Amino acid sequence: MQRIRNLDDIALGLDALCVADPRLAHIRAHAGEVPLRLSEPGFANLASIIVSQQVSTASARAIFGRLTSLLDPLTPEALLAADEDIFRQAGLSRPKQKALLAAARAGAEGLDFHGLCVLDADEAIGRLVAVPGIGRWTAEVYLLFAAGHPDIFPARDVALQSAVGHALGVDPRPGEKELIRLAESWSPWRGVAARLFWAYYRTMKGRDGAPPVPVAEKS
Repeated sequence: MQRIRNLDDIALGLDALCVADPRLAHIRAHAGEVPLRLSEPGFANLASIIVSQQVSTASARAIFGRLTSLLDPLTPEALLAADEDIFRQAGLSRPKQKALLAAARAGAEGLDFHGLCVLDADEAIGRLVAVPGIGRWTAEVYLLFAAGHPDIFPARDVALQSAVGHALGVDPRPGEKELIRLAESWSPWRGVAARLFWAYYRTMKGRDGAPPVPVAEKS
């Protein structure tokens, strides 16, 4: 299936989703603009997503902004050579320091962050989660944003759980397993469904719940 490359692909996916699941037409109408959320692959992109783990979008942007101001460009080699005090100045927790360093070592030892984007999703996720500190959520979000994989739905994402629960009247909000089950009917466009529900979350809460796009978004 084609990768998500532009807003026309988003529109195509939304049309298909609304046909497959008519409930989503109402959600689409209330979600407003559904952003592309596609950015350049690479170590900096993955590092931004690691920083975004279990913190608010605003906090993630602030922490990553401090990190990139201290290390520019943010490369595996630069991170591995950096003084440990840089992590403190950026505001990174110890687990995130370890995850970033593990990802940097993997990159320095040959893990091709660009090459992951042309692989089958399951194979790419497998290679990423083999890196200590990188879980399935991080791998899935990387492939959504960096590779434009069309059929990935990060069911561990709390904002997505909240948005789907609110939109579909599921109370309490669905957990990971239930959300995986619900999202099955949105295949092969689960990557667009994730963007739709992040957009819905934004209108529902008045703030963005999606992990921030780390590099200048592609047109």
